[in-house]
Amino acid sequence: MTIAKGDRIPDVQVMLASDGGPDAIQTAELFAGKKTAFFAVPGAFTPTCSAKHLPGFVEKKDMFDAKGVDQIVCMSVNDAFVMDAWAKDQEAYGKVVMVADGNGDFTQALGLAMDGKGFGMGLRSKRFSMIVNDGVVEELNVEEGGAFEVSSADYMLGQL
Repeated sequence: MTIAKGDRIPDVQVMLASDGGPDAIQTAELFAGKKTAFFAVPGAFTPTCSAKHLPGFVEKKDMFDAKGVDQIVCMSVNDAFVMDAWAKDQEAYGKVVMVADGNGDFTQALGLAMDGKGFGMGLRSKRFSMIVNDGVVEELNVEEGGAFEVSSADYMLGQL
C-alpha cells in the first residue's frame, strides 16, 4: 500500500550522510516538529537526478526557507558513502539533508519502491516528493516512469 496524504510517515531507521561518516536516525526523529520538503530519486549520480533534480533544490533553498520549510531532505536507495560523495559533488551540504535508505526499508514502507533490475540497479525508489509537516504527509507527488515534473523544486514551491 502506498502512503497517502494525511498518513503519518512510517518510523524506519535510515542513514544520514555527512562529512563525519554515516549516522543512523529514525524517520520519526528526522521529521519531528519540522516542515519538510522531501524528495526521493532512483539513484545518486544518475543523469536526471544530478543534472536537474538535486540541483533544483540546492539552488532554490532560500525560496523554500521563505515559504516556511525547515529542511529539504533528499533520499535514495544508495549507501551513505555514495550520498556523501554526491552531496559534495553537488555542493548540497548546508542546503539539503542527504539520507541513505541503503536497504530500501523506508522506500518499501512508503510503498514507493520500483524494480530497477532491467537497468542493473536492483530495488530503487520511484522518483517522488512529499511535503511532510511534523511527520504527516501534506502533499505527495509521484512521477510516472521516466518523468520529471511533479517532484521538482519548482512544482513543490507551487504547493507551499
